[in-house]
Amino acid sequence: MTADLKERLSAQARAEGFAAMGICAPDAIPEAAPRLMQFLADGHHGQMQWMADRSDWRGNPAALWPEARSVIMLAEVYTPETDPLAILAQPDRAAISVYAQGKDYHDLVKRRLKRLGRWLLEQAAKGGAGQGAAIKVFVDTAPVMEKPLAQAAGLGWQGKHTNLLSRDLGNWVFLGAIFTTLDLPKDSAETSHCGSCTACLDICPTGAFPAPYRLDARRCISYLTIEHKGPVDPDLRPLMGNRIYGCDDCLAICPWNKFARAASEIGYQPRIGAPELAELAALEDDAFRARFAGSPIKRIGRDRFIRNVLYAIGNSGLPTLRPVAEALTTDPDPTVADAAIWAVSRLS
Repeated sequence: MTADLKERLSAQARAEGFAAMGICAPDAIPEAAPRLMQFLADGHHGQMQWMADRSDWRGNPAALWPEARSVIMLAEVYTPETDPLAILAQPDRAAISVYAQGKDYHDLVKRRLKRLGRWLLEQAAKGGAGQGAAIKVFVDTAPVMEKPLAQAAGLGWQGKHTNLLSRDLGNWVFLGAIFTTLDLPKDSAETSHCGSCTACLDICPTGAFPAPYRLDARRCISYLTIEHKGPVDPDLRPLMGNRIYGCDDCLAICPWNKFARAASEIGYQPRIGAPELAELAALEDDAFRARFAGSPIKRIGRDRFIRNVLYAIGNSGLPTLRPVAEALTTDPDPTVADAAIWAVSRLS
């Protein structure tokens, strides 16, 4: 019964829009806890204290919900239609990570996970195997290490850039998890197929990878533009270029993307594009919130966003943008004012 249920679940997952599904046991990633502890001990998590606060659950999915017997991992693709690296050659415009170009993936993926989870419980109950069964769904906001679990479920492997990639999907994927008390058949774990390739490590603008398969978030532009609060280290600012929200360099350069599937979810279609830095720098709080409603960009707030825009202006080499920075040197937020003064000095 459970094998048949798994087969029908896989078909239903694809009908919901997921590109791939795999199942592993909650205790399938025993190596995750020691790796996480080393990551935290090295201080590579930076200001992300939430990673340390729930490290016991994060490192051991079986402890997160002891009653769970299976972890269903789902992958959804958001492959861009154009080269994300092309915008880096336009210094007057903002480079925004592909995943943030459309609607917030947390909402889209979670909605699908809930529908699929309800379908699973209904089908299990009809077959007599799921009386009293339960599920919990997670999308990147709970202490769940989705990427190691996805590898254990056979969806792909964590590349040298630490992101999940697949021979069938590339590395433009969102991951979601359904924990369930149902004991479903498990899939075989995937192994690495990176070989001797170091493209993702070599392209990193800030040298954020101290070694293959290891990331120092404190030097990662995605971390610096999204998670890091306050001024960014002046030595790192010039390396950020015009990237104001996230960084796709290590993803975009991966050779496995030649096999990437096109995104099917219309919500992931870009609606933000590459706006002019001068336009973004003028946004006050209300305008910022309105501009990025429904986007993950909204959560970092106007001040951190404008800080990033000013770093990009300082890196532009365009004297025409100096008045834009000058107008923000007296901004009420000290970090914004600091970024503006830095940008003006760079353009003098």
